[in-house]
Amino acid sequence: MTPQLSWSREGESLMLQGELDQDVLDPLYNARVEAMKGVTCINLQGVTRVDTAGVALLIHLIAEGKNQGAAISLAGMSDSVATLAALYNLPGDVLPR
Repeated sequence: MTPQLSWSREGESLMLQGELDQDVLDPLYNARVEAMKGVTCINLQGVTRVDTAGVALLIHLIAEGKNQGAAISLAGMSDSVATLAALYNLPGDVLPR
């Protein structure tokens, strides 16, 4: 089965559903400027799997939100995302909870 990733907006939250996997990230990466307009929270509760490319995408989304003047937080971050962030020794503000 091919991994899937979808996203939607609920108020100021960007809701991610599916897998944050290198094979399916390009559409959201390409739409990141538009997707992050007015977003203050990226909700990961619907994410079933994250690889290192997925962490990189989250970093890009947060950076884009900051470029647009917003303070971005993550909701529903799984232990696997936190583990990858720790393995890369990322500062806490890179993937803020």
